[in-house]
Amino acid sequence: MQELTHYINGQHVKGTSGRFADVFNPATGEVQAKCPLASVEEMDAAVAAAQAAQPAWAATNPQRRARVMMEFVRLLNRDMDKLAEALSREHGKTFPDAKGDIQRGLEVVEYCIGAPQMLKGEFTDGAGPGIDIYSMRQPLGVTAGITPFNFPAMIPMWMFAPALACGNAFILKPSERDPSVPLMLAELMEEAGLPKGILQVVNGDKVAVDAILDHEVIQSIGFVGSTPIAQYIYGRGCSNGKRVQCFGGAKNHMIIMPDADMDQAADALVGAGYGAAGERCMAISVAVPVGDETADRLIEKLVPRIEKLKVGPYTAGNDVDYGPVVTAEAKQRILGLVESGIAQGAELVVDGRDFKLQGYEDGFFVGPHLFDRVTPDMDIYTQEIFGPVLATVRAGSYEEALKLAMDHEYGNGTAIFTRDGDAARDFAARVNIGMVGINVPIPVPLAYHTFGGWKKSGFGDLNQHGPDLFKFYTRTKTVTARWPSGIKEGGEFNFKPMD
Repeated sequence: MQELTHYINGQHVKGTSGRFADVFNPATGEVQAKCPLASVEEMDAAVAAAQAAQPAWAATNPQRRARVMMEFVRLLNRDMDKLAEALSREHGKTFPDAKGDIQRGLEVVEYCIGAPQMLKGEFTDGAGPGIDIYSMRQPLGVTAGITPFNFPAMIPMWMFAPALACGNAFILKPSERDPSVPLMLAELMEEAGLPKGILQVVNGDKVAVDAILDHEVIQSIGFVGSTPIAQYIYGRGCSNGKRVQCFGGAKNHMIIMPDADMDQAADALVGAGYGAAGERCMAISVAVPVGDETADRLIEKLVPRIEKLKVGPYTAGNDVDYGPVVTAEAKQRILGLVESGIAQGAELVVDGRDFKLQGYEDGFFVGPHLFDRVTPDMDIYTQEIFGPVLATVRAGSYEEALKLAMDHEYGNGTAIFTRDGDAARDFAARVNIGMVGINVPIPVPLAYHTFGGWKKSGFGDLNQHGPDLFKFYTRTKTVTARWPSGIKEGGEFNFKPMD
């Protein structure tokens, strides 16, 4: 049984709390490692080491910090397969999907190589007699991130890469369900030239989270996870005077107009709804065909595609479509929601409840499910399922379809499939959701645009990656300087206008 560690001040450190979480192999159901759960004292030690190291890193010029990011990118590419294998082993993702997880994080690191440009301040020459005014973007100090199990490489890099590029130290509290890749990333950052103590990885549960929220040295917190926890972290963090950005749950709708290419729409729904076993905050979990004829054509296209999906462990090859969900509890919750959909009157068109994989009977595999004639009052519509379950809600008109997406409490992502440019432009302009796809099922922006949801999917006024991150991880200082051209006797007791 492997015992994992924390990574503090450049070293792997065994946990001292005596508390551990089981790390499973989701494909077999076996416990493959134990993850230490930090005490408040262990978190305090990590923060103290980060606080001691941060001033020298902040004093390192931005171009040299960017060179560390450049080398980190090279090392990520060098170790891509090794990282992906570790990620798949603990999370259950297919190998290509695990590599995609790392790649989307790597792209944000590449964007952070441009930090010197993004950190430039402003300057006004001659604002008054002999007076210049300039602003500087300066690091916050010690920052922190609390990241989820479903993207154990991408989301940590979305947080720590810009934080470090801006001159901060960073405390990463990854998910205790799949903690190995974050530990490996910390090692690679130091191999790339990051000084010891600047990036700390502290594994833990709510004890560690609360220690981060209440620690007076930590200046900012990023979080991705469920909406109830996002609200808790945002409220407690902000009340403690910290800068906080939290991203919560999702229920992403895809509108299918009557003029859409139905083969394209069906392919998009299968990939976006069942990829990664549906454990994505940007997964499409609700299909909204406009009109019964459109719905019938869509279901006809979907059923054979879903029935052909190959479900299995990542070791079964790159043609596996998706793997297990992360825990036995996640599997039971998904199947419980499927049963609620049946009980509440939805039509189960593809039934994956009896799915079994020979040789992996104890694994956390969930077969694909497709519901039709779902209504907005059903649990499978209101709740984020986070599993391979696609719900079809039939809309009588475009306006009804738009209203479904707009009225839902979550506002992370949405999409419309149509050949009509006017409908697409109207949808993009009116829908109250943070990320919109037009004939694109999972509209995750590239690294140089920002990522963030609206409504109960996002808390805080700045998004992830893109220009917002350099604002989130710095604060602005404005300097008014006067260099008199001559010596003047006597003091001035009134505020002098800048005329």
